[in-house]
Amino acid sequence: LSSSAAVCVMVARAFNRMYDLKLTIQGEMEIAYTGEVTTPSRCGRLDQGCAYGNRPILMTFDGDRIDVQELSVPNNLYFVVVDLKATKDTREILNRLNHCYPFAENEIQRNVQKYLGPINASVVERAAEALKKGDAARIGELMKEAQELFDRYVAPACPSQLAAPVLHRVLSYPPIQPYIYGGKGVGSQGDGSAQFIARDEESQRKVMEIIERDLGMPCLKLILRSGRRIRKAVIPAAGFGTRLFPATKAVKKELFPIIDRDGRAKPVILAIVEEALSAGIEEVCIIVQAADRDLFEEIFKMSPPIESFNKLSRENQKYCEYLLDIGQRITFVAQDVQEGFGHAVHCAREWVGSEPFLLMLGDHLYSSDTDASCARQILDVYERVDQSVVGVKVTPADQIGQFGCVTGVWKEQGSVLSITEFAEKPDIEYARKHLHMDDMPEDQYLTVFGQYALKPQIFSYIEEHIQHNVRERGEFQLTSCLERLRREDGFTGYVVKGRRFDIGTPDAYRETVLTFR
Repeated sequence: LSSSAAVCVMVARAFNRMYDLKLTIQGEMEIAYTGEVTTPSRCGRLDQGCAYGNRPILMTFDGDRIDVQELSVPNNLYFVVVDLKATKDTREILNRLNHCYPFAENEIQRNVQKYLGPINASVVERAAEALKKGDAARIGELMKEAQELFDRYVAPACPSQLAAPVLHRVLSYPPIQPYIYGGKGVGSQGDGSAQFIARDEESQRKVMEIIERDLGMPCLKLILRSGRRIRKAVIPAAGFGTRLFPATKAVKKELFPIIDRDGRAKPVILAIVEEALSAGIEEVCIIVQAADRDLFEEIFKMSPPIESFNKLSRENQKYCEYLLDIGQRITFVAQDVQEGFGHAVHCAREWVGSEPFLLMLGDHLYSSDTDASCARQILDVYERVDQSVVGVKVTPADQIGQFGCVTGVWKEQGSVLSITEFAEKPDIEYARKHLHMDDMPEDQYLTVFGQYALKPQIFSYIEEHIQHNVRERGEFQLTSCLERLRREDGFTGYVVKGRRFDIGTPDAYRETVLTFR
């Protein structure tokens, strides 16, 4: 936490989690930046990227506007960051560079603008492509190129700080060359830090060993790991809600009101979307009936009439803006014919594409027992095991007929299991014979929690059922497709540290209203 930006990000994240502010990672970055500009260094927005940890991102700036795109790497990449144990004056560097804008007055200033403009854009674009391909050698070449161009175009603007003799001695240190593809300075450059990309994990270890032994400089290893982070969520909300009839004739069950933990009365679907976004999801697809689309869009895409808006408190007027901001991340897809849960999920196939995705039920709410939301827990397990994950919950035998049920073998006792069978709403006799887990009480089973992290091949299995009219209880269901995904790719279960709240029946909805907060 030596960076003021890192401190500001950590403070923003602490408040976000402590007070359940429902900020996304980028929202935390925005708050952190407002704090960063009050510090003596007054650094720009780039350093707030530390909010993403060791996940590679591409940041694009346009004035105060910033876009962040996460990048995935197909294979592990091994970096070493070196503390040069020297000194640099960041404020002096930034002051000299700021003098080059908005209008260059000489060749040195024109060169700075050229490097920080088209040259930098070209290098970054090529580096992003190399990251996506996992091409460590190409990344090393680009690091060398970036450093050489920086020395030529930018260093003359502040030679007292950017000549950086310590940095260049380390970059060219002969004993480490066989183990690296390339290296460069960090951030505003100068004798602060250096970074290298190593050829492999063993080379990473050797680079750190040599630098720490020979030069007495502490090193930090950074591994960008392969595996695809989930950034999309799908929420089916196209059912009729027969168990809540006739209320659902007037109001969609996903729009039923609840009092959330922030004390606001809100429709259920909003609380579910907020759960997804707070877990780091970037885009949400809600599956709706075509006739209901306007109802959902009115929540997320439209402001109230001006006369109604003016009657709201200032706080609620800001909340209207918040809802519209959320709406920019939401896509609505129509399920023209209600053909079952599996069919509803399949409607999102084109929108999801070839990415893994988070699936959340439209009639369930979730409350975590830890700092990490229930959805975040599921996503964390997915990133760790690189396998489809379903959240599960310990459930008494007399309730398992209401839920999908799983069994398997514990990988982490009482927490993570390798699933060996999915069963859709089994009866007690079948559950006792086939679904009971070792070391669990006789009358308890694991049922589906209502959140899944799924690989995209699930869509192919559902499509086969649709093409061949393979129905269960008259509809295209999801459970049998989950079972096939388990057989062909493996499936992990995770006992979520939290509670689920079902609103699908009158008694369940009443219980949710009374206890959800």
